[in-house]
Amino acid sequence: MKTVLMIFLSYAAPWVAAQAQSCSRQSPAHTVALLELYTSEGCSSCPPADRALSQLRAQTNSATGLDQVVPLALHVDYWDHIGWKDLFSNKTFTERQRWLSNLANSRTVYTPEMFIAGQELRNWSGGIAAAVQRINRQPARADIGISLGRLSAGTLPVEVSTRTAQAGNLFVALYENELVSKVRSGENGGATLRHDYVVRQWVGPIALEAKADAGKVSLNRALAVPGSAVAHNLGVAAFVQSERGEVLQALALPLCSAS
Repeated sequence: MKTVLMIFLSYAAPWVAAQAQSCSRQSPAHTVALLELYTSEGCSSCPPADRALSQLRAQTNSATGLDQVVPLALHVDYWDHIGWKDLFSNKTFTERQRWLSNLANSRTVYTPEMFIAGQELRNWSGGIAAAVQRINRQPARADIGISLGRLSAGTLPVEVSTRTAQAGNLFVALYENELVSKVRSGENGGATLRHDYVVRQWVGPIALEAKADAGKVSLNRALAVPGSAVAHNLGVAAFVQSERGEVLQALALPLCSAS
């Protein structure tokens, strides 16, 4: 169910304390490319796509890279009954993949499948760089800011601010890098799989009303962090997307060393 995003005029004391050791980032004037990989540990053709996403880490570890592409790996659940249950799978990701496919007038979903800026990228094995550059040349149609508090007791305080004159939906994701799985059965039985940018928590869609003055609105959440997560492998991504699937802007922020 969608929720209308409201402006928060005050914060509770725990939030203020958490913000004392925060880190933040603001989106650039150009559009940052949102790259979504729909994948599954039960799919034998998915590991090459997982590796393609992992190869972006060297690029996104720099400040320049963060301003170019936001990669996210969303593990779907429709492979879970075929020999191996993916620990990172989520029905929400399957539903999102179907929504994107319906917008493209496609009757099928499959893995691995990539979308960039809401559009399917079929030639991902050699076309990611060119697609990212094309999107980076477009001016942003939304502005996003992310502030992260201190990770404590399994929760991460997050504030996301947005400013856009166009109606859309805000999405926020907690992602994790350097995940390793030893698959014991199914199509990848016996393989050790490594994953980056795996979405562990998902918030949205949160409806943003169109505002002629492009006023800023803010969302405050305490994201639940999996107990097995390693802090320096975590990050938060946010993006604004129109009802037609256009990604107006995206932004990612890894946890700072102080967190």
